[in-house]
Amino acid sequence: MVGASAPYHLRVSLHLYDTATRSTREFHPSRNGTASIYVCGATVQGIPHIGHVRGALNYDVLRRWLAAGGLDVTLVRNVTDIDDKILTKAAQAGRPWWEWAQTHERAFEEAYDALGCLPPSYMPRATGHVTQMIELMQRLIDKGHAYAADGDVYFSVASFPAYGALSRQRLDEVQQGESAAGGKRDGRDFTLWKAAKPGEPAWPTPWGAGRPGWHLECSAMATAYLGAEFDIHGGGIDLIFPHHENEQAQSRAAGDKFADYWLHNGWVTMSGEKMSKSLGNTVSIPEMLNQVRAPELRYYLVTPHYRSTIEYSGTALTEAVSAYRRIETFVRNVVGRLGAVEPTAFCSEFTEAMDDDLGTPAAVGAIHNVVREGNTALASGEDTAARGAAGSVRAMMAVLGLDPLSDMWSEESTTDAAHRNSLASLVDGLLEEREKARRERNFAVADVVRDRLLAAGIAVEDTPDGPLWTLKDS
Repeated sequence: MVGASAPYHLRVSLHLYDTATRSTREFHPSRNGTASIYVCGATVQGIPHIGHVRGALNYDVLRRWLAAGGLDVTLVRNVTDIDDKILTKAAQAGRPWWEWAQTHERAFEEAYDALGCLPPSYMPRATGHVTQMIELMQRLIDKGHAYAADGDVYFSVASFPAYGALSRQRLDEVQQGESAAGGKRDGRDFTLWKAAKPGEPAWPTPWGAGRPGWHLECSAMATAYLGAEFDIHGGGIDLIFPHHENEQAQSRAAGDKFADYWLHNGWVTMSGEKMSKSLGNTVSIPEMLNQVRAPELRYYLVTPHYRSTIEYSGTALTEAVSAYRRIETFVRNVVGRLGAVEPTAFCSEFTEAMDDDLGTPAAVGAIHNVVREGNTALASGEDTAARGAAGSVRAMMAVLGLDPLSDMWSEESTTDAAHRNSLASLVDGLLEEREKARRERNFAVADVVRDRLLAAGIAVEDTPDGPLWTLKDS
């Protein structure tokens, strides 16, 4: 049933959907034994919502799966701390732009931490890498792919024939979504550097004081920490154009191979529209954590496939909470009856699902199948099988960042845990009596046991995963 899968070599098993080729490709890291990931992080203009955090969770799961396969993973997640929106909102609030950015950077980090994201290997801020940006612009100018005009610096789209390869944009249809005014030679060109304006922060460059353009920032930071070639570049699907297209163009025009795989996660929507502050349809992390526990929210956000759209609804969230609690209850019940259970191995169905472009829906389905088998074993007194199932569930849930017994999600003191374990032993004994009576079709006795538990404040639910018990007031 639950047995361990054979030792599995991730470097020849994992397949990822690559946006650049529009195909699912076998993953081969550029350097043996390692994996390198750059994730476009937050533009810290406001309080994070579940749409922001969903992407960070998706790449956290990817990182954990790569590490589970034996790779030494480096993950860089940047902070965009200088941007038009940051300057505008800080000015409206009458606060210094840097204070506004740092305040909301902390809010993002608190949200990531609350939902169990592993800390990034590096978390560079855009404002700390202006030197690298200047060097990149100089390389582009020297190669004829960029030009300075009135203190601005622009990338020449027409100078790079491969422009549009990532997003499939036609050159004659390119619209960057920025002003064509000033010294642009071609309306399709995009801004690398913005000339200083009165009252705005500025840094000196050979072409005049100013501040960086968004696209330039990520290319400079990615290569500063991961080198001219790295494995995976991740971000939201809305970043494919113009942001990621422009990153790839400027980096490759400068002579860097840049990312070998491009991954993009789907949106979280409300009423069919992307969740965004400008639309006013966001659900903040603090608000969500007043409704559900952090691991329950994480389960809700990582269970759908990372490339799918999540349409937020209270009903779906409630279903996710119930599903997580079924897994959690099983693991805790086994521990309460049998003592400590260590993580063991993945079942083969879980491994196959995760290797297929991080197929979390099927992977979670495999976990629930093991829980169902484990509950049956627990109810039948098959302690070895129940322990094996719980160990496998812990291992698989850890890949999703959701192991119920991890220190991250431990909500009980040692004394509380001991009390629960004692209670679990008593309840499980009664449930065994009830299951035996049900198998013998002695339903009167089974009902008496259920009523005794209910009178003691313990509710029993018969589910496809087996009988589950909870304290009515919990």
